[in-house]
Amino acid sequence: MGVIQEIHRISREAADANGGGRLTSVTVAVGELSAIEPALLAFAWEAITTGGPDAGSRLEVDWRPARQLCETCGEVAERAPGTWLRLCPRCDLPLRIEGGDGLDVLHVDITQEAP
Repeated sequence: MGVIQEIHRISREAADANGGGRLTSVTVAVGELSAIEPALLAFAWEAITTGGPDAGSRLEVDWRPARQLCETCGEVAERAPGTWLRLCPRCDLPLRIEGGDGLDVLHVDITQEAP
């Protein structure tokens, strides 16, 4: 709940800095290695906004996968989701992992309240 509270706080600050209004949707980037489950994040968003001024707003998740890279062979995609190889299956060199570790608020949509 702490993560979603922070996402909501950041989104509210963005809305307030742009004239206020009700949040209609918030888009977040969630990396595969961030230890954040998108379905649970969406559930927590609904729980935190229900009954408040942002009730009915949507949380949209932009899933960001991590990539395994071999210095010799390039990107190595041969892995089951959620598993990681230590060595390249083609040349046996160590692999490095890039990306997939972020959690960022990308976009906030608001509806201006009528005067």
